[in-house]
Amino acid sequence: MSTLAVAVAVAVVVAVVMMFQSNLVPKNMMAAALPALPSPAQALPCPLAAGWELIHNIELPGRGLDGDRVGGFSAVAYQRKEDRLWLLSDATTGYLVSFTGLSRLLQGEQASLQGGRRLLLRGREGSSLPADFDGEGLVLNGNQIWIVSEGRRRPERRARLQSYNLLNGRLQREVPLLADWQETEGQGLAANKGPEALTQMASGDLVMAAEAPLIQDSAQQGKDWVRFARLRTGSDHRLEPHGGFEIGPAGAAVSLKLGLTELLALGEGPAVLALLRSFALPVGWSAHLQVLRLSGSESPSAPPIQALQSWDLLASGLPSANWEGMAWGPVMKDGRIPLVLVSDDGFHPFQSSWLSVLAPRRGPDCVPNRFAF
Repeated sequence: MSTLAVAVAVAVVVAVVMMFQSNLVPKNMMAAALPALPSPAQALPCPLAAGWELIHNIELPGRGLDGDRVGGFSAVAYQRKEDRLWLLSDATTGYLVSFTGLSRLLQGEQASLQGGRRLLLRGREGSSLPADFDGEGLVLNGNQIWIVSEGRRRPERRARLQSYNLLNGRLQREVPLLADWQETEGQGLAANKGPEALTQMASGDLVMAAEAPLIQDSAQQGKDWVRFARLRTGSDHRLEPHGGFEIGPAGAAVSLKLGLTELLALGEGPAVLALLRSFALPVGWSAHLQVLRLSGSESPSAPPIQALQSWDLLASGLPSANWEGMAWGPVMKDGRIPLVLVSDDGFHPFQSSWLSVLAPRRGPDCVPNRFAF
């Protein structure tokens, strides 16, 4: 056999072996390397009371590149290598819109973001989704999209945790919500008060949270509190309880429309940032950012955790708006890691979609490595 023939034969064998091995990889394993999460010392104000500095307020366009109306942005994710933001819309058709150039904008190399394509979400076979989609939480991991959506207490319109393909927008899998969260008489998620918050921990676990108390929790413990659920990496795609979080006084979720709209993981430990917003006349919108240490308890009867620190983001210069999404942005010139937030305009003609960038302040009395979350 000639040298060329031997080389061809070896190449064929190697290709077959690689194909066989790839078929052995469990489908629930993460195909891409998990993005590095900033540590609390990198990402939080120092000291914590120093608060946040507003770097940019960007009013997003109301039309996509195809000329169609875009808005209702409820979540945001950032791809560092591509310098691309993906914004999830809660429109009933279900789509993501991309914007590039955030790093260049923060470096002063360009004055605005560059709008990109719109990715329509579809069913497994490529068909359009039913016109009842309400996407609220977003996690990107390579070409895998995790989205959590709200429901309306009807079997045909339940809250869902689903995975889509970033390349073609097609549905890959769906994870049933916990039984306690599903609609039955006297229990479950309230209508349009389902899960809005979704984040991925350093371990790869997904953590999600309801926006408001479950119906069976609304009159307990004298406080409004919301439940967390976790999807472990490599699990058989079953959610498990992951404690709860006290969001305010009893009744605030209804009277003030107070809700938990986003979670964002920090570093290697159990710390996350939580975004809470409320609305009441004549004050209008509020937006508070809080630091939480997630509970290790899986019992629904465990005491809800409380915030370790809280900041009023409107006092930092954010516009009065319905802030719903958060992501870590690109490293800035001074080494700080900014926080990117996006607001939901509700498709109202007199409201704007905002994308804002905040950076943690560093005070003279900052003590490195002082966090113990």
